Amino acid sequence: MPVEVWRQTKCQVLGSEVVPSDSAYAPDEEDEIPRATLIWRAVKLPIYSVALIPLTVGSASAYLQTGIFAARRYFLLLASSVLIITWLNLSNDVYDFDTGADKNKKESVVNLVGSRTGTFIAASLMLILGFTGLTWASVEAGSIRSILLLAAAIVCGYIYQCPPFRLSYHGLGEPLCFAAFGPFATTAFYFSQGSASDPSYLPLSGTILCASVLVGFITSLILFCSHFHQVDEDAAVGKISPLVILGTEKGSKAVKAVVVALYALLVAFGLSGSLPLPCIFLCALTLPMGNRIVSFVEENHEDKRLIFMAKYYCVRLHTLFGAALAVGLVVARKIGIR
Repeated sequence: MPVEVWRQTKCQVLGSEVVPSDSAYAPDEEDEIPRATLIWRAVKLPIYSVALIPLTVGSASAYLQTGIFAARRYFLLLASSVLIITWLNLSNDVYDFDTGADKNKKESVVNLVGSRTGTFIAASLMLILGFTGLTWASVEAGSIRSILLLAAAIVCGYIYQCPPFRLSYHGLGEPLCFAAFGPFATTAFYFSQGSASDPSYLPLSGTILCASVLVGFITSLILFCSHFHQVDEDAAVGKISPLVILGTEKGSKAVKAVVVALYALLVAFGLSGSLPLPCIFLCALTLPMGNRIVSFVEENHEDKRLIFMAKYYCVRLHTLFGAALAVGLVVARKIGIR
């Protein structure tokens, strides 16, 4: 993922210096923004790591338990998860358009295509296709637990943004995000690697529960940091995000607390034996990225042009940490550590 800020800006990413060009992400103060740039922002491609990481960590946890990996089912679930995330993104634009939150957001899909109805229909189609794929994979695995947990995750997504609930407007987006992508989705994907001939051979273990908590933490951090650059706009339409309540300065301290808690939990889960040592070692290698997020937010929380990039740093941490966690689980199985 490109990590640009603005012209002539230098930033440290994992200890290496990057000299950026014009950002494809950061908001532009000029009236005219190239349509290609707006489309790139609307697609939000880096955010799709939130479909990949819960599935990969859940599947790796199942592999640790059984030594078996159902590859075809994994890719069916991945495609279905991408469709569900697309539904979330499109429907979020639809309902933010309805409330006026996206009135001046040029990269809103509704504003780009000029059709609220068309965007809503596309979102609904993505949901139907995605849920069909998830159900198919769960039936193939013979796991009622998997489809129930995935349904719960989708319900979290619905009440997060859709009427009459719109709980994101009441500061509940982050808890819902944690539950949906952490304990619900990650655990569901763990069960989806089971076998229809023996549905009981994947027990609910401390390993998958702890792994799902970590995935939920880092996913919620992405959502939290996505509010920094739009505090005024959210407040104007009555969207009471955590940062509207806290303000950006206290919000930057909250980011630090969450990052510290993430690595503290990692160590605690390792010491308790819930996560194997390779997970602890590999995830600890992502500390520089975690530190980068903390320092970047502390330094730039009042600058809307720069702080826009915070969520993309969080996406990078999410991807690196999740990949390290999954690789650690696979390595533990290979070397006989359970």
